[in-house]
Amino acid sequence: MKYCHFNLMPTPKFKSVKEYLAAHDATKAKTLKSVIDFILAQFPELEPKISWNVPTIHRNGKYVFGVAAYKNHLTLAPWSPTVIENFHARLEKYVVFKNCFQIPVDWAIDKKLVKDLVRARLAELDLSI
Repeated sequence: MKYCHFNLMPTPKFKSVKEYLAAHDATKAKTLKSVIDFILAQFPELEPKISWNVPTIHRNGKYVFGVAAYKNHLTLAPWSPTVIENFHARLEKYVVFKNCFQIPVDWAIDKKLVKDLVRARLAELDLSI
């Protein structure tokens, strides 16, 4: 299985999630913002920031979830091959890699899927403490 790689093409260096979203077309920005906002509303202990020049969501410095925009798709990453593997059946309709998956740029957020992915990643992080 292939790994997802963020930033395959040269891009400006972003200083904030807001700046990252502003650099993309309205459809991509709206979809990414809806995913980020949903996660932060459901899990208020998490915080967004830019890592590897893309929006990432952290808990106590540990990666929980990442998002990125590309020319023809968006990528969501729970930062875990194990989580992706455990959700393989629920991700069948997407292009799936070892540690992430692609969604359409105008994706209607699957709130249950996103919430379950974040919960699974947080549980995995809790086991590693």
